[in-house]
Amino acid sequence: MSPKAKQAAAQQTFVLRKGQHKMGTWKTRGLRGSTLEDLINHTNESYREKKLALIQKIPTPITPVRMDKEHRQITLAYFDQRSTIDYIGAVQGIPVCFDAKECAVKTFPLQNIHPHQIKFMEEFEQQGGISFIIVHYTALDEMYYVPFTDVKKFWDRMEAGGRKSFTYDEIDKNWKIRSHRDMYVHYLEPLSIDLSQRENDQ
Repeated sequence: MSPKAKQAAAQQTFVLRKGQHKMGTWKTRGLRGSTLEDLINHTNESYREKKLALIQKIPTPITPVRMDKEHRQITLAYFDQRSTIDYIGAVQGIPVCFDAKECAVKTFPLQNIHPHQIKFMEEFEQQGGISFIIVHYTALDEMYYVPFTDVKKFWDRMEAGGRKSFTYDEIDKNWKIRSHRDMYVHYLEPLSIDLSQRENDQ
């Protein structure tokens, strides 16, 4: 099989369509000590190796407060909250950006998303990209892909004086993220659903 044929076969295998088959959650794979960021980074590396996507983690800017001049090290600093989003890159030529959040209860506070992040994701969509957030409900051990259209709907509701959160029950369960082999947060599966829906809406 030629290299191009192998790549095409890999793409067909790993960009899964809705309802194709069920996959286990990441905790069943002995990864209980891993953080959500670790799991996403590992998944992104797997995507890169399979030439499915190229996604980069955006480092969170820090502001140094105290320096150890002798050892030339930062000993105290705080995170700059004006960072944009967590990840950015391309999936098969499509620009993608997303943020990853953890939630210990069934209600996700919208204060965990900042106005400048909403603005960035909205402008990213206007440029033809796809924005979304990944929410990990830690108590349930479930992860969901939340398209920007839904994020914006919840945000606008809050801005209009409504509730300042969205609930687990408001999440479309078709957006559930599952694991697949070494792709522990396999968000390309719901992303492919998102793409199909956008194409149908055009």
